[in-house]
Amino acid sequence: MVIDTKVRVVMRRMTADDLSQGLILSRDEKWPHRREDWEMLFQMGFGYVAEHDGEVVGTAMTWHYGTGAATIGNVLVSRPYRGQGIARELIELVLSDIRDRTVILNATDEGMALSRRLGFKTAGVVHQHQGAAFRVPIAELVADERVRPLGNNDMAVLKALGRAAAGMNRDALLDALVPDARGIVLTRQHEPVGFSLLRRFGRGHVIGPTVAPDIGGAKALIAHWLGYKNDMFCRLDVPKESGLSDWLEGLGLPRVNHVTRMIRGEPIPSAPSTKTFSLATQALG
Repeated sequence: MVIDTKVRVVMRRMTADDLSQGLILSRDEKWPHRREDWEMLFQMGFGYVAEHDGEVVGTAMTWHYGTGAATIGNVLVSRPYRGQGIARELIELVLSDIRDRTVILNATDEGMALSRRLGFKTAGVVHQHQGAAFRVPIAELVADERVRPLGNNDMAVLKALGRAAAGMNRDALLDALVPDARGIVLTRQHEPVGFSLLRRFGRGHVIGPTVAPDIGGAKALIAHWLGYKNDMFCRLDVPKESGLSDWLEGLGLPRVNHVTRMIRGEPIPSAPSTKTFSLATQALG
């Protein structure tokens, strides 16, 4: 059933009181988000809701990274209200706040057509891997390489590596994630060259962001967390170009879904010597 609600739907800024209804929308889509995950995303960004007779029937959120980039996520419309242009209007409201920043949106197959109509272009694919019955790999460290716990004085290094890997200022993201996460640092010849965070999310734990100079370094970081959380539910969202998908499949972490990375605006250059191998979340990029 499709409800004709074009006249009666009200668009307004999202408030903390809307998070419970946003959680209901995400559960209807079988998303794993907890109330705590919605609260974290809201604290880091902002968004808009579509409301009908006091009920939130649609959401869209954005997170800004410095003055040059932003991401859009948590775009949801209740199934009976689809086909009314609600998702488009919500995204257009978010885009009006983003202004001239380059925008990244990880779109589901269902949302790709709308993304293209709004000026987004395909920039890649992100594979979602998850599971609990996985094999723990043996970390193959190279000479003078080690993985150590994140220290109190490492934040400046993490932020520098995060900016280099993403090509945007992700300092605020790390400030928000690190206090509630466990962190490790990859060093080569005693110099930090990568890092990875593990934190609660959805059904279990998410490994990400993982930043490293190469796939070997990324595997060393991820192998550490898989050993730490052996037999517990873990999730990784990895860019297709990372080269990690087949390795994760072989460990027993199947590829269960994917999203298409869409971009609107100027491409964001990143440092060739530092790459993102797993995301914090699909919404945050």
